[in-house]
Amino acid sequence: MSFEVDIAVERDEASVTAAFSSGEGITALFGPSGAGKSSILEAVAGLVRPKRGRIVVSGRTLFDGKEGTCLAPEGRACGFVFQDLRLFPHRKVRDNLLFGHRLASDDRHILELDDAVEFLGIGHLLGRMPRTLSGGEAQRVAIGRALLSGPRFLLMDEPLSSVDAGRRDGILSVIERIRDELRLPILYVSHDRAEVERLADTIVPIG
Repeated sequence: MSFEVDIAVERDEASVTAAFSSGEGITALFGPSGAGKSSILEAVAGLVRPKRGRIVVSGRTLFDGKEGTCLAPEGRACGFVFQDLRLFPHRKVRDNLLFGHRLASDDRHILELDDAVEFLGIGHLLGRMPRTLSGGEAQRVAIGRALLSGPRFLLMDEPLSSVDAGRRDGILSVIERIRDELRLPILYVSHDRAEVERLADTIVPIG
């Protein structure tokens, strides 16, 4: 199994629960805005500690409330593509891409800079600042930064929210290539049914 999750997370004085197991490919958390999908993603990343439960990714335990296991975010080896992208505004695209790559050990690298640039078609953007990028360009850079961080799996939180309609298909194709060519497990959050039906191998309703 790629993802085995059974947790409860405190959120705004309410509890969000999720229990699912999935195989290879893309697992989509699907539901309306405000249902707690992002909270579940943050729990898997280690940014939020669940109140109880267990999180296992590809056979590796990241959190187990009963056993007292809770790996730090940097120890989980996940690449996170945030809804608001979170590119460093003061760093050029090249430096944004290399930030996580420099922190990851060599044995975790799945791509080098040139490979990621070619894979994503962003060679012409390397000298640009984030503020000059379109939504689609910025999203490709954010995905590249996550891939270069040496991830064992990817977390994607509404990755198309800042991409205009004309560029959505291009980003969807990139995500499909990550699934099919790099074969990284992906936990994907969306409220768009057509999006998850196109991408996901497993759909988990939330809310």
